[in-house]
Amino acid sequence: MGSTPHTRRSDTRERIQRTALDLFVTRGYEKTSLREIAERLGVTKAALYYHFKTKEDILVAISDQVGAPVDELIAWGEGRPPTLETKRELLCRYSEKLREAVPVFRILQENQASLRSLDIGARLRERVTRLSRLIHSGADDLATRVRCVSALLTVHFGALALDDLAGDPEERRLAALTVALEILETTAPGPARAGAATA
Repeated sequence: MGSTPHTRRSDTRERIQRTALDLFVTRGYEKTSLREIAERLGVTKAALYYHFKTKEDILVAISDQVGAPVDELIAWGEGRPPTLETKRELLCRYSEKLREAVPVFRILQENQASLRSLDIGARLRERVTRLSRLIHSGADDLATRVRCVSALLTVHFGALALDDLAGDPEERRLAALTVALEILETTAPGPARAGAATA
């Protein structure tokens, strides 16, 4: 069975997004033009226009693509009880999702002024807010909620802010996750915390 036009179009969009992301990361978002993306792909600018009218459209599509697994994770978390085990799983899975998202976050961070008119940043903040609610759900007091949110932010910002530390990116991600899980353990009831410490 041959590929359908829809499949070919989807594959082409995927290639465009991968190529554009590579150029945005290596050359910088502002310095990358649609013409350069088309040249790297070996297509005409008109062919590129068929799929994306602007490089902003490409970045929105990339952002939506890396955000979709986080949306699925949030949906999973919303269907689970707010137990410590659920929260551990949320942190672990979110840490894994961030591996793909870090280049996009960097582009957004470095180009805030020029991308202000897009709602990518707002959607990112909404996802983090929804995850935060899941992580501190069921917490009785403010200090416990702060610890829960601190664990999430350790995972989130740890993926972005540890470049100057030794070790490869995967080692840094796992180190941030370890610290986040240690913070989360401080929110467990006394016996549960003691059990986790001796496990």
